[in-house]
Amino acid sequence: MLKIRLKRTGRRNQPHYRIVVMESASPRNGKTVEEIGYYNPRTKPSTFDIDETKAKEWLSKGAQPTDTIKQYFVKLGLIKSLKRGSTKPNTTKGVKKDKKE
Repeated sequence: MLKIRLKRTGRRNQPHYRIVVMESASPRNGKTVEEIGYYNPRTKPSTFDIDETKAKEWLSKGAQPTDTIKQYFVKLGLIKSLKRGSTKPNTTKGVKKDKKE
């Protein structure tokens, strides 16, 4: 399965990330399929630059973004919204069990 995720670059204590498409089983800094952008958290405000056409293309091909990348895609408008929490209602909450003696 292909993932859109962050690949860390930069020196120690000075992180800089590339936004890449890669196989989910490969290591964080392993071989990438394609680089589609970069992210620098050290600037104020943090720099997030991505090629939106390539991102849309990979999303349409079935590549799954990680949670961090999903948040930025929502801000850019590439994904509608995040689904958080359980969608299944908890029906056992507040129900007392009968004691059997």
